[in-house]
Amino acid sequence: MLRIVSLQLIATVVAGAIAALLGGWAAMVSAVLGGLCCVVPNGLFALRLFANAQRLGQANPMSFFIGEFIKIAMTLALLFAIAKLYPDLNWLALIAGFIVALKSYIILLFRH
Repeated sequence: MLRIVSLQLIATVVAGAIAALLGGWAAMVSAVLGGLCCVVPNGLFALRLFANAQRLGQANPMSFFIGEFIKIAMTLALLFAIAKLYPDLNWLALIAGFIVALKSYIILLFRH
């Protein structure tokens, strides 16, 4: 799980660099923020799963579903907060950064 989260972070940085070349500073910040809306909840979810797996008898499907619900709610909250708090938001870059981070795990599928 750590590999996936680190790959998402790397993909977010690459998306931010490409957005900076294409759209400037505001596009880069928007792309990075969009990617972080995916990376931060996934990282916290992975940490929670790892902590639950370390405790004996605590890894159950219900904790997975609760963690997944929290992850989705956190993602939506971060997207909403960025939309309200960042005045120079470039929506195309934000969505592109989010999608790149979200789908970056596909790279790991083609690695082996």
